[in-house]
Amino acid sequence: MIGSANGIRTTHTGSLPRPDDLVAVLYAEVAGDPVDEPALQQQVRAAVADSVRQQRDVGLDIVNDGEMGKVSYATYVTQRLTGYESHQHVPRAGRPDAAAFPRYAEWNARQQASSFAIKRYACTGPVAYVGHAQVRRDIDNLRAAVGQTTDDVFMTAASPGVIALFQPNQYYPSTEAYLEALSEAMRSEYEAIVDAGFTLQLDCPDLTGLSGAEVPGKKAADLGLRVAAINHATRNIDPDKMRMHLCWGNYEGPHHLDVPLREILPDVFMARPAGLSFEGANPRHEHEWAVFDSVTLPDDKYVIPGVLDTTTNYIEHPELVSQRLVRYAHRVGRERVVAGADCGFGTFAGSPMVHPDIVYAKIGAMVEGAELATRELWG
Repeated sequence: MIGSANGIRTTHTGSLPRPDDLVAVLYAEVAGDPVDEPALQQQVRAAVADSVRQQRDVGLDIVNDGEMGKVSYATYVTQRLTGYESHQHVPRAGRPDAAAFPRYAEWNARQQASSFAIKRYACTGPVAYVGHAQVRRDIDNLRAAVGQTTDDVFMTAASPGVIALFQPNQYYPSTEAYLEALSEAMRSEYEAIVDAGFTLQLDCPDLTGLSGAEVPGKKAADLGLRVAAINHATRNIDPDKMRMHLCWGNYEGPHHLDVPLREILPDVFMARPAGLSFEGANPRHEHEWAVFDSVTLPDDKYVIPGVLDTTTNYIEHPELVSQRLVRYAHRVGRERVVAGADCGFGTFAGSPMVHPDIVYAKIGAMVEGAELATRELWG
């Protein structure tokens, strides 16, 4: 288990700001424009090395590659899976919480124009994994950056459910069949990451109801199917070598239709990963630490609550970070809390909400806050 008996450890959610020149090439690649592939891979390798250095310089305990080689956390898979070759484009649907405020929805769409450039493709054929070379390259880049020790290193991968959310099914007879095919296909990537010695983080924002709950603010009817797909895909992996991330959409917006954490926890606790990362710092979800007054964390789980808001350029005060961590520690046990961020700081390449210079200042505040919490909790 990644928790610690000696103090609060620190990590983040996965994506970090990419260099501007790398962003331009990543977008060119996904658009199908000609790119110098060897030069691109050199750029990615250098960006991973620099990202790991920055994470360690600021004092993070558990680091990753910053997702430098991915244009987004959920659409990269169309380059690693069959079934999307028709490039049947799927337009982005409007958010229900934005629809309640039409003038805001128009204003926000203009703000987020760059993320709309990332194409989403429907599944129009059988899914199979063909990304062995790409995941091996990711692993090699990260191993080169971190050195021989991989115990405090994680790597992210899209869950079956979030792939189905971003790349909807137009081929399989049912959502269940599509999720089953995705879980079997992605198993190769998940096992490769763990076999390399890294902790696997499964990104699972679909579990919060983003998968299309029939009633906004209520959990999705197919939540159990999505958890079952995670468990099927990871059946050969030690739960302690995995963590999963939940979020309600990494954007600054109303969020008044977000399903409460309490409603989905019973289902989420059925998933095999030992670590649970979730939003705990933004104004819509910070109060949910109190859920653990009445909900018992299973003995084989630990939590990674967000103590940094990833949509604002405010730098959290270390004492606030400490207060947030101590609240969780008093409820689930100090050794089962790891400090984290609400979501990624670069969910979609090139459309950051937090300036890159401030990202690392925020992370530094988290590290300092974890040290304050450690002194309070361990004496």
